[in-house]
Amino acid sequence: MLELIKEQLTDCSDAVYQSINVYGHSCMLIYIPSIVDTLSLQEFVATPLKAEANAKPNWPEFMERLDHGSAFAIPYIKAYHPDRVVDLIVGGNPILSIEGLPYVYYFEIAHYQKRAVSESQNELVVIGPQEAFIEDIQTNLSLLRHKIKHADLKTRHFSIGKYTKTDVYLVYLEGLCKPEILAEMQQKLASLDVDGILGISYLAEHMSGGQLSPFPVYQYTERPDSVAASLMEGRIGIMQDGTPSALLAPVTFFSLLQSSEDYYQSFYAGSWIRLVRLFFSLISMILPALYVAITTFHSQIIPSDLLITIAAARENIPFPALTEALIMELTFEALREAGTRIPKPVGQTVSIIGGIVIGQAAVQAGIVSAPMVIVVSITGIASYIIPHLELGLTFRLLRFVLLVLGGTMGLIGVFMAVFVIYGHLAHLRSFGSPYLQPLAPLVFEDWKDTVFRVPTQYMNKRSSSFTDRKNRRRQKP
Repeated sequence: MLELIKEQLTDCSDAVYQSINVYGHSCMLIYIPSIVDTLSLQEFVATPLKAEANAKPNWPEFMERLDHGSAFAIPYIKAYHPDRVVDLIVGGNPILSIEGLPYVYYFEIAHYQKRAVSESQNELVVIGPQEAFIEDIQTNLSLLRHKIKHADLKTRHFSIGKYTKTDVYLVYLEGLCKPEILAEMQQKLASLDVDGILGISYLAEHMSGGQLSPFPVYQYTERPDSVAASLMEGRIGIMQDGTPSALLAPVTFFSLLQSSEDYYQSFYAGSWIRLVRLFFSLISMILPALYVAITTFHSQIIPSDLLITIAAARENIPFPALTEALIMELTFEALREAGTRIPKPVGQTVSIIGGIVIGQAAVQAGIVSAPMVIVVSITGIASYIIPHLELGLTFRLLRFVLLVLGGTMGLIGVFMAVFVIYGHLAHLRSFGSPYLQPLAPLVFEDWKDTVFRVPTQYMNKRSSSFTDRKNRRRQKP
């Protein structure tokens, strides 16, 4: 077996072969130092082996201790197939090969570089936990287990990717999630046959089943408390090694408009913020289209004083309202993307100052009107209110569709697009759960935690969108 291992590790110059002679038998430690806890390896494996070499020869007794798991102070396991052994070595698990044996022993002491647990960067809260996931899956699982200390928290492991062999965990609370959704997600993860998974968004795309909807059917989160709360609602999480985010499914449109901080504040504040968030989310999608449609085709519905102001501002503008809006929206998108790519210390400053300077210069040059700058600015600010990036990206994309229809067909085009979008959302499913529940289908008991949030003592049942019917009770009335 040793020759087969060396053959597969040809040209791996960082692989170490440490030979130790024990009682006249050749023992070989094979490992890659950069991904192994070398201190533990030397202290608990190499040093005891060298001590055996200097002790009174007793090979049968040594092999008996090896087979009974008492030869070393750390656990070790047998592996028989050469391909499996090589995978263990490149995965950070050193192996002990003994001359004449058709198997090897391996030690699970992999050690990868990782950063410390830090504050959440994308899902900020003023009140509540601040910690966020990192790229190490074991650390992330420990953060989750620190939140939920119960035996019903189950984790199922998958190794995905021909080359990356990425560790992926399905996490759920047994008895709360719907068995059919759990079975479907397990089947999809087990059947994935790809070269590699470098980010959890790869999984989301592969598991969406060819669904072409622009609306996300998963929720991304970097917060352990969000995952814990979702699991207690009956949802299922997917966590991947190398990614500081988790996937949650199923989702609804209203769950994507909710934030962790809604539950850390009073129900008055939480309900008010949700209403504001819903209103401005809709504004971020339809405001430019409404402005262009009304000023182009339906100016008679604008009050006279306001109409005169808008007409005066647009008097010297050489472009129609649709072209003007497209110029400003595309410019705003470019500034937003540039602010993301520019190094953080200057990115925010450049994006803000760039928007102000370009907007002011465009108005003075007569390229766009001041009302259009105001509309686009309000729309841009409103898009940041959406707590989940994927839903915000969808609204930004649909904004251009509505804008073109509003500029070519007027309010009829805008209303047609809105009805098509609503029909699509009513038809959309996230792992069998209706995307617009409790609005469509109408489930009155689930409205306690949708647009408004009632006091916690009145939320006695979990949402029927996610939870198994047998265990919906959250607390005693």
